[in-house]
Amino acid sequence: MTAASVWTDLQNVEFSQRWVDAGGVRTRVLEAGEKHKPTVIFIHGTGGHAEAYTRNLGPHAEHFHTYSIDMIGHGFTDKPDQRYDFTDYAEHLRAFMDAEGIERASISGESMGAGIAAWFTLLHPDRVDKIVLNTGAALRLEDDVIKRMATLTMNAVQNASEESVRKRLEWLVHDPSDVTEDLVATRLAIYENPEYVTRMTNILERHTDPNGQDRNCLVEKDWAKIEAPVLVLWTDHDPTAPPEVGKQIAEWIPNSQFALMTDAGHWPQFEDPDTFNRIHIDFLLGK
Repeated sequence: MTAASVWTDLQNVEFSQRWVDAGGVRTRVLEAGEKHKPTVIFIHGTGGHAEAYTRNLGPHAEHFHTYSIDMIGHGFTDKPDQRYDFTDYAEHLRAFMDAEGIERASISGESMGAGIAAWFTLLHPDRVDKIVLNTGAALRLEDDVIKRMATLTMNAVQNASEESVRKRLEWLVHDPSDVTEDLVATRLAIYENPEYVTRMTNILERHTDPNGQDRNCLVEKDWAKIEAPVLVLWTDHDPTAPPEVGKQIAEWIPNSQFALMTDAGHWPQFEDPDTFNRIHIDFLLGK
């Protein structure tokens, strides 16, 4: 097991952790970078939290006012008993931006976060500079993928332990040694919250209920409406869909580009931060 931790990730990075009232939702945020710089907001995937981007905050803060937030129902943010559709997450993101006085931002999402970024762009195009779809895109996933992800997630929540949480995290990465001890400890602390079993059932309904899929999945005509510049970033070992799916999404978006990272799974920003940061920052800077 690697000795890397969130603290080695953030060494020499000036950042803060705080909570923001986003439309009545107490929302946890990690923040770095000067406020006068263009804003970038990172959004985690299903069952995730802001630590998904600890290896990206510092490099991006050199160029951007950078946030990584726990979305509604996730991490250490409030978890109301409600439906968790992409439109609900998009409205939470809008409320967060309003609370912070952010008029426009680039939105970068991983997995579920990519779906949120896409939906937010469709609902609030005037609030978006650029978006990044990282190994996700509000897709209708294959049944076996949904079953595997849902089973691992619910087991990690219902039977929260270091072992069950580690198995869920290992599903995200190509090399299991990338799962650090303090990453396991952080997610275990979140999953041990007694209300999280009910909330995760609500969250997964988007995948497990056919009506949930119909409400949330985007199709070609939706992608064609996106006007913002888009980076579709995929990997060669993504457990949810092969690179060809990402390429197809990119072809449907008028102003897009596709990038493929190798030797990575569902968390390329964490597994290979040097490559991810280079590709990601170059895109956001227009290089």
